[in-house]
Amino acid sequence: MRVLGIETSCDETGVALFDGEKGLMAHRLHSQTPLHKAHGGVVPELASRDHVRMAAPMIREVLADAGSSLSDLTGVAYTAGPGLIGALLVGASLGRTLAWTLGIPAVGIHHMEGHLLAPMLESRRPEFPFLALLVSGGHTMLVEVDGIGRYRVLGETLDDAAGEAFDKTAKLLGLGYPGGPELAHLAEHGDPRRFRFPRPMTDRPGLDFSFSGLKTFALNVAREAAGTDQDRADIARAFEDAVVDTFYIKCLRALRQTGMRSLVVAGGVGANRRLRARLAELRDAEVCSVYFPRPEFCTDNGAMIAYAGYLRIAAGCAEELAIRATARWPLEELSAVV
Repeated sequence: MRVLGIETSCDETGVALFDGEKGLMAHRLHSQTPLHKAHGGVVPELASRDHVRMAAPMIREVLADAGSSLSDLTGVAYTAGPGLIGALLVGASLGRTLAWTLGIPAVGIHHMEGHLLAPMLESRRPEFPFLALLVSGGHTMLVEVDGIGRYRVLGETLDDAAGEAFDKTAKLLGLGYPGGPELAHLAEHGDPRRFRFPRPMTDRPGLDFSFSGLKTFALNVAREAAGTDQDRADIARAFEDAVVDTFYIKCLRALRQTGMRSLVVAGGVGANRRLRARLAELRDAEVCSVYFPRPEFCTDNGAMIAYAGYLRIAAGCAEELAIRATARWPLEELSAVV
């Protein structure tokens, strides 16, 4: 089987080709960061228009990179949600129409399922069951994973997602867009001993998260500080340490509660260097095995959609002759693959 994957859920256009025998054959990613930078955030209408401009040419490029053609495809996968509805409809319309034209099955993929399965694109890959920490700009959740489509959300954020909290804190520190990577870079120069931020919701039972209070705490500290570059770096380091420690505590708690011996970390925030190092301590302490996708597959990408689509199409899944996209789509509503 050879499946084309199309990702257009937000501000990155991703296209990839996955083959059941050869693995990932080719992938390309187009980032809209320069387009949205002037606005300080993603503008949905601009995002949709740019997907329209880029998606079809990128499909041709990926096929050429792989030495393949449309006639070689046996399936098409596209992100059907969650995400920006206009952006999703671009990929869904293109993917479903292309599959209909070629007379091959199409499948709409849950964006977070793609992230969750991204570590399986690596040579060192997890086996089911495992615990997954999914952390991005729009989602933060701990998921018990027993198989494809067999997901149970153990905990999630009650307010801001981790990536969103990073971006908002970066903005109040006067950093550019996208804020998360800028804050992480600034934190490298911060003194970890100067400020200590709270580790939210770690002093009570449960696996839910809350990050909006950290943003407010950072704002109050910033108002009291002199406002020097070193002040900003120290605040950034304290904020990052608080988020990372919170994830460590919650992951350790979830591992003990479930008895899982494998932890998958995925999503855009999963590329954070300090988070990776901290969670790797669980592996070093022989608490569990820890799996990360390569950094380029932490952010939105077509490879994860192509792979998830391959698994579902191989199991007989296929969309009806309709274009389906949804901005909100609970992970637990997905059908299981036997």
